[in-house]
Amino acid sequence: MNLQSPKITIPKSTSKVFDFLSNLKNFEKLMPENISKFELLEKDKFIFAISGMPEIVLEKKSEEAFNSIVLGSAAGKLDFTLETVITALSQQRSQVQLNFSGNFNPMMAMMIKGPITKFIETLATKIPDAF
Repeated sequence: MNLQSPKITIPKSTSKVFDFLSNLKNFEKLMPENISKFELLEKDKFIFAISGMPEIVLEKKSEEAFNSIVLGSAAGKLDFTLETVITALSQQRSQVQLNFSGNFNPMMAMMIKGPITKFIETLATKIPDAF
């Protein structure tokens, strides 16, 4: 299953956006209102929970300076990645898009498609105001 957030324009350079999103503690500012838990476990790993859903542990899998950050599930139950793609529009304007990719059986994919789509849209749309 592959899902994408809308492309969001941010009045910041790619380096500022990258630095902000590379610090996983900042993801707490991007979480939906119904978050029930957020905890930084290590520099590159955090756990969060949204009301009515199980806890999810994400860890940084890779990054390419100023262009992308890939987070992935740290628990073996779910196999997915969340990639943040950062594109320069000008020296002081960037575009961000979140790409979710997961390997789920058809029944699970059908159940989680709506909530995951809403989740990544929320993360993306909160980025400009989080700085």
